[in-house]
Amino acid sequence: MRDERELDWRRHQRHEFRLPSDDLAPYVVRYWIVEWSYERPYRQLIVPYPNVHLVFRDGQASVSGVASRHAFRELDGDGRVLGVMFRPGRFRAFLGAPVRSLTDRTVPSAFPDLPGAVDVPAVEAMLRSCLPADPDPAAELAAGIVETIIARPEITRVSVLAEETGRSPRQLQRLFAEHVGVGPKWVIRRYRLHEVTERMAAGGRIDWAALAAGLGYADQAHFVRDFTAMFGETPTGYAARYHQEISRHRLAESPGST
Repeated sequence: MRDERELDWRRHQRHEFRLPSDDLAPYVVRYWIVEWSYERPYRQLIVPYPNVHLVFRDGQASVSGVASRHAFRELDGDGRVLGVMFRPGRFRAFLGAPVRSLTDRTVPSAFPDLPGAVDVPAVEAMLRSCLPADPDPAAELAAGIVETIIARPEITRVSVLAEETGRSPRQLQRLFAEHVGVGPKWVIRRYRLHEVTERMAAGGRIDWAALAAGLGYADQAHFVRDFTAMFGETPTGYAARYHQEISRHRLAESPGST
């Protein structure tokens, strides 16, 4: 169940994002820093993407694989976390094993220890020391296919992706298990559902049945099931809460508001 304080998270959390240096950009999407202050424990909803994260918290480092569905993390008191979001398909070079071995798991980091304060320059220096000597063509292929999925909203089925890439569905399954951690169907659905949330943000009436069919679902019930697994609530519930949050911020920012 979502925390009732979710709409006021900006009062308790500060988020900062930094881009990687040019030499690490092929492997890292960005670095993220979150600081929080709560008088009682807060259940933070985590919505999944096909990214592996290296996380530093309280002097400990861990690696979180791709989560197949939403999850909750508890934030309590005052805290700070620094994370590295790796590009889909690019973490195997650091792991040395199939990325599927990390799916739905968080494990202690096998990266070298970082003495002293953990900041972005120190993390980048550590990552450089672990870079592979030679690029992996299969990793580059997997990363490129994920980018194709992101850029092509009309790709709603694995069969379409297979035709676009000239590879069989089985070949795509093996490639994604090795380098991404989840299957191509999951990745396609994740980014198409992200586009649904963007439509919600734009406002207006949504024909849910037509939308489900356009996304390649056999029926609306399957669409609702997948959306709920990703975002922790039904599409209609998400839309209502999202618009409530937008209205509150517009009111807070209007002249004369307190």
